[in-house]
Amino acid sequence: MAKPNIVYILADDMGYGDISYLNERAAWTTPHLDQMCRQGMTFTDAHSTSSVCTPSRYSIMTGRYNWRSPLKEGVLFGYDTPLIEKERPTIASFLGEQGYKTACIGKWHLGFEWPLMDKEQPDSIDFTKALGDSPVDHGFDYFYGICGSLDMPPYVYVENRNVTAVPDRVVNCETRQSTSLTPHFFRDGLTGSDFEHSDVLTNLTERVLNQIEQWKEEPFFVYFPMTAPHTPILPSEQFIGKSNTNLYGDFVLMCDDIVGQINQHLERLGLAENTLVIFASDNGCAPMANFPELAQYGHCPSYIFRGHKADIYEGGHRIPYIVQWPKVIQPESSSTEPVMLMDFYKTCVDILGCETKDDEAPDSCSQLEIWKGESLDAPLHDALIHHSVNGAFSVRQGPWKLEMCPGSGGWSAPQPGSLPENCHPIQLYNLDQDIRERHNVCDEHPEVVHRLKDTLMHIVHGDGNPYYGMATTLEK
Repeated sequence: MAKPNIVYILADDMGYGDISYLNERAAWTTPHLDQMCRQGMTFTDAHSTSSVCTPSRYSIMTGRYNWRSPLKEGVLFGYDTPLIEKERPTIASFLGEQGYKTACIGKWHLGFEWPLMDKEQPDSIDFTKALGDSPVDHGFDYFYGICGSLDMPPYVYVENRNVTAVPDRVVNCETRQSTSLTPHFFRDGLTGSDFEHSDVLTNLTERVLNQIEQWKEEPFFVYFPMTAPHTPILPSEQFIGKSNTNLYGDFVLMCDDIVGQINQHLERLGLAENTLVIFASDNGCAPMANFPELAQYGHCPSYIFRGHKADIYEGGHRIPYIVQWPKVIQPESSSTEPVMLMDFYKTCVDILGCETKDDEAPDSCSQLEIWKGESLDAPLHDALIHHSVNGAFSVRQGPWKLEMCPGSGGWSAPQPGSLPENCHPIQLYNLDQDIRERHNVCDEHPEVVHRLKDTLMHIVHGDGNPYYGMATTLEK
């Protein structure tokens, strides 16, 4: 079989419940994503390794748990230095070695090495000089995109290693209120002369379509980390009001339309049959979507799951995940197998009949058997490890999920720092019986708590290296 083309579309902060095929109570219909579900395979138990952006992207690129990186909590910002180590293999470098043309178009959010005029001032950038480290230093033949989230300065496009237009102004978020929950929120910052926030998603989409057409005669990997529906929530005019809910709903429908454009483009070029198209989200939906307002329309971006982006709860890291590959995957397939986004690496290795090198994608597992509809002899992952925005861990094994924190570990209640009195320091849930994570049963099942703690300690400390902050947390 010819090497498949690969298009990986990564939404930014889209919830599991935002796709109508996955949510019987969705307030809108996502026709193009629903069509992908009908033509391919949906996963109902898919997860990012982290509940926030940067670490989950690190895992996709490297096939490693994010907490193995130097970043132990939070995310990178626009001026931060690269997170992926210089010699670390990535899925792009692997595919490049197998003869693929590779492109990343969109939100990188894994750090750039900016050329600084003053090393003591991280924002003293000489925008006329080439970057010392960008995605083209991590396996991509071509990069066009932005440094981080669309609400993080500097607001410039980077093409390969160069800024496309030097900043000529500081853009202020004129609609900012006393809270960052306003849908148009972004941080004030330096802005390139060719940069308009409202045009970014459309610009990136056009470049993805052009790149696919340019490389249609050879195997390609196009990674498209979208900037939406993350803040600033800026649907184009044709989508405003289309969801009959709020601007977030409209932005989701714009994302859905983009997925449709890409799939239709592959059809027109005669590439659809042997192109692997993956759609996923980097983590759960953010509170900026305005959950209370959406609830008035009967819609919950997290579906039935507790919490949202940043949390250790399922709503923080259980994400929509759709895989379409007509040559291999049967239409309207579905899987309940617990899987991780970092599995992409080993799955590609398996597809191409290759082997990984030492310490290459050590935490990734191939999903290819699942895609082919074959039965597994054992669970794909013996255990799944998740991480919240403040660095809290959870471990999942079978139906049991142990959360090593007293609250959400993130932004939903109970938040760290505002916990109720007598709040238990850890949480245990049986997801088969309590998928909404309402009943902490750690006191009723001490043997499960002990076993899962041992499992977590073994995975995290398996390489013999102590993990920042882990010992105190796990030995309680």
